Amino acid sequence: MHSVIVESLEEYISGKLDPATLREFSAHLESCGLCRQEVHTMMEISTLFEPLRSTETIEPMPGFYTRVMEQIGVRQVSSIWSWLSWNSAFGRRLAFASLLTLAVLGSYVISSETKYSVGPTSPETVMAVDQSPVVQPNDRDMMLVTLTSFEP
Repeated sequence: MHSVIVESLEEYISGKLDPATLREFSAHLESCGLCRQEVHTMMEISTLFEPLRSTETIEPMPGFYTRVMEQIGVRQVSSIWSWLSWNSAFGRRLAFASLLTLAVLGSYVISSETKYSVGPTSPETVMAVDQSPVVQPNDRDMMLVTLTSFEP
């Protein structure tokens, strides 16, 4: 079916289509046999549901809406914050579970950190561990070369 028919099919079947759209709908049905056949089939199907429609209307008893509004005014609505109050066991359990989850995730992050290598990190440690030839105490040039080549 074409979009002209699909958009207005329900209103056409129920008889609530406005006159301008009805003219456009009818003009398309006259020119398109496929859409005409589809609409005819839909009309037949809709007539099968006619016996299922109720002819009586159900009205609430007098004062129904007033009683409902009174009950709404009397009854307090519980919010999510009342569930999370510190006086309730649920709030304490939720706080404990959150802290436990934070501790587990923090432990995992700290234990899986691989960016920093374990080893000498200060220039003094590098100087002590360095396997270079023995440096004489007065050999400042060799010490400066060692310190400048240090990479943390």
